[in-house]
Amino acid sequence: MINKEEKGITAKKSEDFSEWYTQVLQKAELIDYSKVSGCYIFRPRSYSIWEKVQEFFNSEIKKRGVQNAYFPLFIPESLLKTEEKHVEGFTPEVAWVTHAGDSELKERLAIRPTSETIMYDTYKNWIRSWKDLPLKINQWCNVVRWEFNNPVPFLRSREFLWQEGHTAFANKEEADEEVLDILHLYKRVFVELYAIPVLEGRKSEKEKFAGADYTTSIETFLPSGRAIQCATSHMLGQNFSKAFDINFMDNHEKKQYVWQNSWGISTRSIGIMIMMHSDDKGLVLPPRIAENKAVIVPILTKVFNASLLERAEELSKELKSYNVILDDREGYSPGWKYNEWEMKGVPVRIELGPKDMEKNQVVLVRRDTGEKEFVNMKEVKSRLKELLEEIQDNLYKNASEFMRNNLIEVSSFSELKKAIKDKKIVFMQWCGEESCEEGIKVLGAKTLNMPLEQKPSGNCAVCGSKSKYQIYVAKSY
Repeated sequence: MINKEEKGITAKKSEDFSEWYTQVLQKAELIDYSKVSGCYIFRPRSYSIWEKVQEFFNSEIKKRGVQNAYFPLFIPESLLKTEEKHVEGFTPEVAWVTHAGDSELKERLAIRPTSETIMYDTYKNWIRSWKDLPLKINQWCNVVRWEFNNPVPFLRSREFLWQEGHTAFANKEEADEEVLDILHLYKRVFVELYAIPVLEGRKSEKEKFAGADYTTSIETFLPSGRAIQCATSHMLGQNFSKAFDINFMDNHEKKQYVWQNSWGISTRSIGIMIMMHSDDKGLVLPPRIAENKAVIVPILTKVFNASLLERAEELSKELKSYNVILDDREGYSPGWKYNEWEMKGVPVRIELGPKDMEKNQVVLVRRDTGEKEFVNMKEVKSRLKELLEEIQDNLYKNASEFMRNNLIEVSSFSELKKAIKDKKIVFMQWCGEESCEEGIKVLGAKTLNMPLEQKPSGNCAVCGSKSKYQIYVAKSY
């Protein structure tokens, strides 16, 4: 066999998390780098993951009456400034187009950091009567946010992919109901597809989306010792509808302003999944978001090649619905192939050698645990289906156990300080004062969200005054 160059992961997840993550992204063929800092190339192996999310999410939101559309990338400066609070929140991150060729534009154009302004300027023309409501629009697109110093692929990039839903209702109750419905749907994306546990909750006033009445989010905690925001669902109230004059005549012929929501999940979710599950061998993919559920590796010898390859091809056809890969490349040892597919995260490896042919069996190897089992040829398809679900469940179980083991409840500032130093996620009582929130930032941490069901008791862990809220705190990306 040809002696191939070493391709494995050389950094340890527990020792050099940043270098380990970078190597997994590159060696598992997920990301490539462009000439613009913070702008990355999504290779097919990562984009296919995003397609799985799109398929699931599109199916669910369409059940809720949401329609997909597309709005322009460029937003006139005057339009972006229509809602002042919103603009204030995004001003440092906006990238501007000032010239077309050699000619200076009469008005600067913002490259979409988010689409509230350009969409709502249109909504005012679409909504006239209560019969036009609710209006539920979603778009899948890219956005650009420029202000940061240390880009991290997927997690923190200047250009990223997302969906943004923008809905309008006749009353507040309908809007409130949808905010939580979409938040629970985002939780399903992470739990059911990515096998990641999340904390649902409401953001503090300081951390809410600019221009919103309130923001809800899902957050998780990663092996790097940092929490991360996974997705958000915002109740915008009537802030934008009054700024953009989005009004309608109700069924009593009275003028009303609509109540609005916006909600989004991005390709950041892919990075979260990679960080949570992957190991020192490389990428680990939950089966439900893996493009290729299994790889067949025939163990070739001169004597058995023809019949063994024929059986491997037959098996590949039998398992077509799982989009299996048949790795029958010559010049590569079975061991080299095993390492490559482990590094690329294929959930199950199917080994087929001469002895397996004699016994009418194959060997199934799990990517998550490395466990092997011998399965009769006739039972391979049914067992593969079961095994993929077992892997999915095991990844979620391990991630949930990690979250539980690193979640600490504290009652004093000294306990909070120690927990943050120990890279834990903290559950604490909070008085609700911004000064205490700023005190948390002194520790290099921040508030994440407040559980949807609140049972405050006792005193604030920062200042000792009476508690108004329960809240999660951690160092965060």
